Amino acid sequence: MHTDHAQPVNYSLPIGDSVIPMNALIGSKIRIEYEGVINCHHCGRKSKKSFNQGYCYPCFQSLAQCDSCIMSPEKCHYDAGTCREPEWGDTHCMTDHIVYLANSSGVKVGITRLNQVPTRWMDQGAIQALPIFRVATRKLSGLVETLFKEQVADKTNWRKMLKGEVDFLHLPSVRDELLDNAWNDVVALQKEHGVQSIQVIDDGDEYEFEYPVEEFPTKVVTYNLDKQPTVEGRLMGIKGQYLILDSGVINIRKFGAYQVNFYGSGN
Repeated sequence: MHTDHAQPVNYSLPIGDSVIPMNALIGSKIRIEYEGVINCHHCGRKSKKSFNQGYCYPCFQSLAQCDSCIMSPEKCHYDAGTCREPEWGDTHCMTDHIVYLANSSGVKVGITRLNQVPTRWMDQGAIQALPIFRVATRKLSGLVETLFKEQVADKTNWRKMLKGEVDFLHLPSVRDELLDNAWNDVVALQKEHGVQSIQVIDDGDEYEFEYPVEEFPTKVVTYNLDKQPTVEGRLMGIKGQYLILDSGVINIRKFGAYQVNFYGSGN
């Protein structure tokens, strides 16, 4: 789903050549029918299975965006000359990144490209986010992120996020405590890679997000289109990349390569 930073976050869902404004459907009954066809995000070929949220197996094995270093950026091997697609690496990895704190199910540390601010946080369902470093490359963002993983989580508890069981935090105080505990390691990285390549953001703007949710689920039941090709129910809200129905939740991004028919009010 596409997002616009509004209060609440504004969602739209591309289906074929159409784009459906989803916020207008909150409170209405919707139905999603999987046609049994998966087309690779990248090459368009039919695939029996979706890999890495939307790719066929050959693309999963060959594309830089599907390499293991995407999930573990500190393992980037661009400088070793072994990047699967150096040109893709030039535009996506060898560019400024942000290391941030976000509050989606409690505080977490993460990284994103500068041009993905604030989209990344809305996709996670965060209610708050605070940039804490600006670094020159994706690998450096991973190295900085690793310094804080022992102190805070680096993943979202998506069930807790979907239940709305998240309290607001004072993220600047969290940032200051993390920096105090890891400062010697931060300085060591700056000495190795250059101060200009790893810049602390000590006066960054904090972001806050509201989501179009009428009612959060008390128990999270997930839909899987491979097992349940029809998803139907009243749309109670949207948070992150999840549609929240009165019958269960579905991660739209996970099934982005699946060919579906969508039915709702006005369709």
